[in-house]
Amino acid sequence: MLYIIGLGLNPDGISKFGLHVVKKCKKIYLENYTIDFPYSKNEIEEMLGKKVVPAGREFVESLKIVDEAKKKDIALLVYGSPLTATTHISLIQEAKNSGVKYKVIYAASIFDAVAETGLQIYKFGKIASMPKWKKSFTPDSFMKIIQENQSMNAHSLILIDIGLEFKDALKQLKVSAKKYGIDLKKILLCQRLGTKGKKISYREVEEFEKYDDVKKPYCIIIPGKLHFVEKEFLG
Repeated sequence: MLYIIGLGLNPDGISKFGLHVVKKCKKIYLENYTIDFPYSKNEIEEMLGKKVVPAGREFVESLKIVDEAKKKDIALLVYGSPLTATTHISLIQEAKNSGVKYKVIYAASIFDAVAETGLQIYKFGKIASMPKWKKSFTPDSFMKIIQENQSMNAHSLILIDIGLEFKDALKQLKVSAKKYGIDLKKILLCQRLGTKGKKISYREVEEFEKYDDVKKPYCIIIPGKLHFVEKEFLG
């Protein structure tokens, strides 16, 4: 059987049921290519009391994990909520096609935690993902999503690609916004939400240029039209 289990946002975020299931699995994989973990693999192993095997994108997308689940109980641990990445949906589809039983065990995710900013969840628009630019490849289509969100006064949550430093993400944001004619004013920077080291900052874009110690994982929010309650909370 295949278990896809959410770890939540901190080392103790896995559910009691998820922890029970992990302990009976013969092999435990840790998906490690969608997020910069705020804690180490050793901390996860200590919390679980079992060894875990790092699983990169190539291995997970090869769907070999489904073949293993035909013969024994296999767990795939995913930071936050287990089905936010399309790869994990593909695993379920492959399990269905192969006649392999599966179960998804949920936990808290960034989509829950951003409510701590004071922004109302139902006022968020489409989620955007900012990829890490290379010299010959600078994709900025994420800004189209933000543009669409702003057209209906919705907030924009930008998830940041693994390995992308904040100073580079901020530069990419500013360059892309200028190209799309978007006037960036105050934005939110959310660091390590759901952990003891969480930090939420609401500043003018230029002020963030002074930030040189941003902890991963982090995300950026471009607010839409603010309700008076949201304004009061943000200060």
